[in-house]
Amino acid sequence: MSIEIRPAKTQDIPGIRALIDTYTLGGRLLNKETVMLYEDVQEFTVAIENGVVVGCGALHVLWEDLAEVRTVAVVDTLKGQGVGHQILEAIVDRARVIGVSRIFCLTFETAFFGRHGFEEIHGTPVDPDVYSELLRSYDTGVAEFLDLESVKPNTLGNTRMLKLL
Repeated sequence: MSIEIRPAKTQDIPGIRALIDTYTLGGRLLNKETVMLYEDVQEFTVAIENGVVVGCGALHVLWEDLAEVRTVAVVDTLKGQGVGHQILEAIVDRARVIGVSRIFCLTFETAFFGRHGFEEIHGTPVDPDVYSELLRSYDTGVAEFLDLESVKPNTLGNTRMLKLL
């Protein structure tokens, strides 16, 4: 198996779209509009095998020291073979490079993220002044991090997890 892990390119978006679609059907990932995938292409890391997107994940900055891992997915045929690990490690490395010291995720895959140093959180681990600033964001990831009631219908069953870098 020769898998290349690299930053996503615009031509990878159709493959990312197809991968996300397989996970949204089962409610494992929230759907994203294709236009948003293109707008956020610089946030994505992809796993490529024989020119085909076989995995993806994104890093979305929420605040000076805080980012969210989003949209981690791997094709079923490669699950358990380390592809997700490679994607997540690339995302963590990118977070360190840009100066993030905490990474948040909202996930059903608690065992996977737990093996990578993420721990379940309760409450909101930010100062009150940062909290009030984050409330001004329109980003659903910020609302999920803050555990706001407005996102509860989309996050039922998910676990909020945090990793310190």
